[in-house]
Amino acid sequence: MFKKILGLMMTAIMFFALAACGQAPAQNSDTQASSDSAVISESSETEPSKTETSTPAEGEQTESADSKTLVVYFSWSGNTEEMASYIAEQTNGDLLEIEPETAYPADYNETGDIAKVERDENARPEIANLPSSVDEYDTILVGYPIWWHTAPMIIGTFLENYDLSGKEVYPFTQSASMDTEQFNQSIEFVREVSKGAAVHDGLFERPSDTGTIDTYLSENGLIK
Repeated sequence: MFKKILGLMMTAIMFFALAACGQAPAQNSDTQASSDSAVISESSETEPSKTETSTPAEGEQTESADSKTLVVYFSWSGNTEEMASYIAEQTNGDLLEIEPETAYPADYNETGDIAKVERDENARPEIANLPSSVDEYDTILVGYPIWWHTAPMIIGTFLENYDLSGKEVYPFTQSASMDTEQFNQSIEFVREVSKGAAVHDGLFERPSDTGTIDTYLSENGLIK
């Protein structure tokens, strides 16, 4: 009888020992799964943070901040100069007056005669103060009076001297008659001589109408 009881006790002890051994792998498996889950969570939280502070975004902001504007103009009577000076103030642009190598006469009729010959011959009058480069500018506003139904040929001299690829060009002009057909012809000329540039619709207004000038600059995103 004692041996039978002892045998039952030994059997019970072996059963509990085997049961305990069988549970151990399940506990290790749960611990490993919990560890893997924590790594995935950290990874998914970290990646968006890197995206929000990425270098390309900072680079884009820097390029926008470094964008420069040039307001270049030719003026005989002073009207275009007045307009250009105002536009340069509004856009915070650098101002450059185109100075002919040979100055035009002070007499209106004499200058008109010369301008007509230059137009008929599609001449390119030399410029005394022609910059060596305009590479630093992304936006160029070009001002001129209307001479013989188009822009003065010296505007062609300036624009054809540079590679304007990728640049934004905005013509602005005025005249005594304010004839829109002549204005449109001048825009066609500017487009022809501005190779590679995006030439936008121009501004045709009297220098005194600053309200219309402001509206044009604002609509084109040119006011700083």
